[in-house]
Amino acid sequence: METAEIRRRWLSFFQGKDHAVVPSASLVSQDPTLLFTVAGMVPFIPYLTGQQTPPWKRATSVQKCVRTLDIEEVGKTTRHGTFFQMNGNFSFGDYFKEEAISYAWEFVTGSQDQGCLGFDPESIWVTVLKGDDEAAEIWGRVAGLPPERIQERGLEDNYWHTGVPGPGGPCSEIYVDRGPEFGPDGGPVVDEDRFLEIWNLVFMQEELTEVRSKTDFDVAGELPSKNIDTGMGLERVAYLLQGVDNLYEIDEVYPVIERAEELSGRAYGADDEDDVRFRVVADHVRSGLMLLGDGVVPGNEGRGYVLRRLLRRAVRSMRLLGVEQASLTELLTVSKDVMRTSYPELQEQWGRISEVAAAEEEAFQRTLASGTSILDDAVARARSAGATRLGGAEAFALHDTYGFPIDLTLEMASEQGLSVDEDGFRALMTEQRERAKADAKAKKTGRGGAGAYRGLADRLGTQTAFTGYEQMSGQDRVVGLLSEGHEVDRFRRDAGAGDGGELELVLASTPFYAEAGGQLADHGTIRLGSGGLFEVTDVQRPVPGLVVHRGRLVEGEVAVGEDAHSEVDVARRASVSRAHTATHIVHKVLRETLGEGATQAGSENAPGRLRFDFRATRGLDAAELAAVETRINERLMADLQVSAAEMSFEQAREMGAMALFGERYPDVVRVVSVGGPWSLELCGGTHVLNSAQLSLVKIMGESSIGSGVRRVEALVGADAYAHLARENVIVNQLTDTLKVRPDELSDRVAQLMARLRDAEKEIAQAKAAQVLSAASGLVDQARDVAGTTYLGHDLGDGASGDDLRRLVTDLRARLGNERPVVVALTASAGGRPSVVVATNEAARERGTRAGALVRVAAQALGGGGGGKDDLAQGGGQDAGATGAALSAVEEALRA
Repeated sequence: METAEIRRRWLSFFQGKDHAVVPSASLVSQDPTLLFTVAGMVPFIPYLTGQQTPPWKRATSVQKCVRTLDIEEVGKTTRHGTFFQMNGNFSFGDYFKEEAISYAWEFVTGSQDQGCLGFDPESIWVTVLKGDDEAAEIWGRVAGLPPERIQERGLEDNYWHTGVPGPGGPCSEIYVDRGPEFGPDGGPVVDEDRFLEIWNLVFMQEELTEVRSKTDFDVAGELPSKNIDTGMGLERVAYLLQGVDNLYEIDEVYPVIERAEELSGRAYGADDEDDVRFRVVADHVRSGLMLLGDGVVPGNEGRGYVLRRLLRRAVRSMRLLGVEQASLTELLTVSKDVMRTSYPELQEQWGRISEVAAAEEEAFQRTLASGTSILDDAVARARSAGATRLGGAEAFALHDTYGFPIDLTLEMASEQGLSVDEDGFRALMTEQRERAKADAKAKKTGRGGAGAYRGLADRLGTQTAFTGYEQMSGQDRVVGLLSEGHEVDRFRRDAGAGDGGELELVLASTPFYAEAGGQLADHGTIRLGSGGLFEVTDVQRPVPGLVVHRGRLVEGEVAVGEDAHSEVDVARRASVSRAHTATHIVHKVLRETLGEGATQAGSENAPGRLRFDFRATRGLDAAELAAVETRINERLMADLQVSAAEMSFEQAREMGAMALFGERYPDVVRVVSVGGPWSLELCGGTHVLNSAQLSLVKIMGESSIGSGVRRVEALVGADAYAHLARENVIVNQLTDTLKVRPDELSDRVAQLMARLRDAEKEIAQAKAAQVLSAASGLVDQARDVAGTTYLGHDLGDGASGDDLRRLVTDLRARLGNERPVVVALTASAGGRPSVVVATNEAARERGTRAGALVRVAAQALGGGGGGKDDLAQGGGQDAGATGAALSAVEEALRA
């Protein structure tokens, strides 16, 4: 049975049991604590935990998931895969254990002719939580399972909770006996390879407090509304029904292995190491395809980092299989062809996906070339210092700066006889990731963390109404107040906030726009009924439905329950709105210019300026960028009507509105149109009434910010006019100085730059000749130091590092190779000293290394250095210590 057919049967079965079929959410998780959707229940967490009211009593889905914690185990076991699909059925206060178990038994063992899976009932075993006699009784009664095939397990295996206070409950897991050839008898408590888990039923029935660990928590009592959350691994069921040994050989994965066999000329199953590489390629190509399909692009942090790692591990595995030429796009094509049955959007987005993947592979090929050279230098420095291990900082720099994979660093260092400080590397990686996550989370959740906001939202029970589309001021009351992350009832200015501390205020309704969709938050003031004045400097939605106003109490006091009059900074709002509308116009014109694949990857709409990130594999040349700017301003002058309307998500898609990948949209969405059907986007931001109100858009530049992602920055309205006015002043000054017309200015500046470069080249050549002419006189200064011919000399001010290297190699050649030779030269440029040391072959045979000597000299200069055994360079801070540096080299030779 094909995987797509299992998926279809699942949805059809539960739809027939009155479950709403919910489309898979994006792999890009909306939970700020998660990079990706890692489980089928993640999109339903707000409903299961009571944070939001579910729109259905029963629901079912097949959710796309990505987990990469065990990425190094991919290919080595039958179970580890980074992308998987989770079948789930959910009940929100509707049915409970009996129906959940009945549905599961029917679907697992029912006839395939009737749309079920058709597993032999005699092969099914289940586990229940020890003490959950109710579940055990239902399994015996509904399924007719004998007691020996209903096994009890403890909290570690058969209890679910989120890890924090909230709902929890026992689990019941369904296993399939694969037969004696896979292990000993005795059920899943004996062997979980023979008895393979396919489905987990979670019965959320208890309210937990004081959760200390997986097995240590307090139960406050029964939940008033009990929920069901189940998860069946689609790939695991597929390989059981398809009669293959592991998830890499199912119909949605194995075709990639077959294509890799053709490209490499090697056979899957012939060599254990090659088999792991084939499986890594198959898994990572599919995961990369699905992430690209959901709008993730390769990068150096967060989701982009994970995607980059997956794609580059696939490319490297192909290289280890002997495939040097580009192959990623070809493999992705195979994966797309088998996955598009379940996910037809992959075909629609194939142009963009293939372009991004090809660019990433090309960039990685360059990384391998440059990174190998840099790694060789790092290994040489470690050896010259007598080290047997490459430092974690050096491995991190290779990874972070050059994108060099740590596993490749480990392998290549090992080939040269060195280990790598993996603990140091991973500590630096963890520090970098935690810093990035903390920075992003701090903006959203402020000082108190999400818990304080969730508690306030739960207490209020209603969402903060936004009135700012229609009005810039409003009258309501204060319903919440937070200081230092904790709820308070009252706050006075002399309590600290007036002296710079931050206060957070919640209103029942607000005209203030909370930062979202790239649009910066409104600023303004809130006048309190008691006479106090609150200055709003930021507005956020830290948890769904709750709008928090952040700022300072500049007068009087504020208390929960009192009246509040809000005034939005109208000038700022208007300026930001112009930027947001301009962003929509920029987006549309870029898609007209570069194709429909040039979709939004991020934006920032600020007063008078915008930043727009878009997906593209090439940049715009000067002529194209000028044409884009012209087209944008033509659209402004066309006085296009800008309007917004609410409708269902399906209606919006049918009329052609553009939804952004990675975004999760509600059933009712807001569509912003510019010029009628010319530009249609789902957007909750604020906008102008017509394009003419933007006046002018001036593009400041276009550049790459990552593989497959470009950025346009522009000024809007008065800011654009001010910039052009400043440029006009500069042009007038230059034309007066150079005595040319404005249209001749570019050519005149180019002529002057060419003459300047020629002059600099002549000066450099003269200096080089002067330096080399001094070589013959310096040779006479060489003397014997402990059996080595040593020449140390300070060239004084003015000589560059290139001059030093050129002269030191010339002197080394003049001194010959009959006996050991060491040449050390110092010089200063701009008050910064530098040193270069060279050794000949005879000196190196005695164990004298230039890299070691230059470090001794550089230390005397107050700096550091390194290089190869024959030539090394260093520098420092103390230009007056060049004599000491040369003496230090001499002392090292005597030692």
